[in-house]
Amino acid sequence: MSYLYVVESADFTFLMRQTGLTWGNLSSHMSKLEDAGYIKVIKEFVDKKPHTMLTLTDAGREAFRAYRKSIKQVLDELPD
Repeated sequence: MSYLYVVESADFTFLMRQTGLTWGNLSSHMSKLEDAGYIKVIKEFVDKKPHTMLTLTDAGREAFRAYRKSIKQVLDELPD
């Protein structure tokens, strides 16, 4: 979700390369995020080849903001 947070959309192959996840692993994560309403998956064909684009939904963007806030709070409370 962090990659999608900073861009308007990204394709499946780009995310796979950026995260280092396998096709199956990213697909599994993608399905769970889609079921939760956090991402929108757009499947199309480009030059007769399947092409999958992912976009963070408003709910996904808000969930990621809340996650960042809670992680920041945990890290700020750690002793030096």
